[in-house]
Amino acid sequence: MEYILHLAIIVSIFAILGVSLNLVVGFTGLLSLAHAAFYGVGAYASAILTRSYGWDFFPSVLVGIAVAMFAALLIGLVLSKFDGDYYALASLGFSAIVYSLFLNWRGLTRGSLGLPGIPRPEIFGMSFSEREFFLILALLCLILVYAVSRWIERSSFGRVLKAIREDERALRVFGYRTLLFKLAVFVMASGMAAIAGALFASYTRFIDPNVGLLMDSVLILAMVILGGMASLKGSIFGALFLIVLPELMRFVGFPDLVAAELRQITYGLILILLMLYRPQGLLGKYKL
Repeated sequence: MEYILHLAIIVSIFAILGVSLNLVVGFTGLLSLAHAAFYGVGAYASAILTRSYGWDFFPSVLVGIAVAMFAALLIGLVLSKFDGDYYALASLGFSAIVYSLFLNWRGLTRGSLGLPGIPRPEIFGMSFSEREFFLILALLCLILVYAVSRWIERSSFGRVLKAIREDERALRVFGYRTLLFKLAVFVMASGMAAIAGALFASYTRFIDPNVGLLMDSVLILAMVILGGMASLKGSIFGALFLIVLPELMRFVGFPDLVAAELRQITYGLILILLMLYRPQGLLGKYKL
């Protein structure tokens, strides 16, 4: 039962990441590889404040969101100069910078030693140290992120995002300042990623610079592609599938080293088959 609760918490955290990234990639058509970096920013900001300064969980999350959104605003202004593949490469460069900061700013992050002993959340005296309660917290955050994303999708703002994906130049002809819309959704999605980072840090009670690596960004992007572009429910399904499927390999009987390699092979095969036979994803309507 504890193992199932653990998987459910991890799926909830990555579902938040998938739903928020879908706003950028699926709805707006911006191929960002920096999403895991904002996830890491939220994790470190919350962990440092709760561990080193004794802050409560929710104020630390709000600061993590603010820091991630401010960083996204600055990076988004730079990324706005790029399109297509160059946008993806530039966002990848930002991820490398964030990783370097986590690794080398030892006075704040302790470098490769990481931050152990991160406290679990407490609300009105109730501790979330038990997995059952932490799962409730993670699900509530997922519901909040999904509800906000759904509202964005149905709003006039969301319709403009979809129009940017289809034909940005046409929107500019009609007087829309598309840069502001792209920047706004990038910043909002980064704030949502920070929520997932804070949850992950408080759940695992330890983080190091490996939080927010490129492979995490690739995994989150794979969840979006698998579930379906511009499909919020698809992002949740993609997170469930790509988190649970590798865990099932533990019961096949392969050695741990072989099972770890098979996970990567499985991810690759799934993406190849999707691109060949269902490029819009399982629940999506649009191609990458």
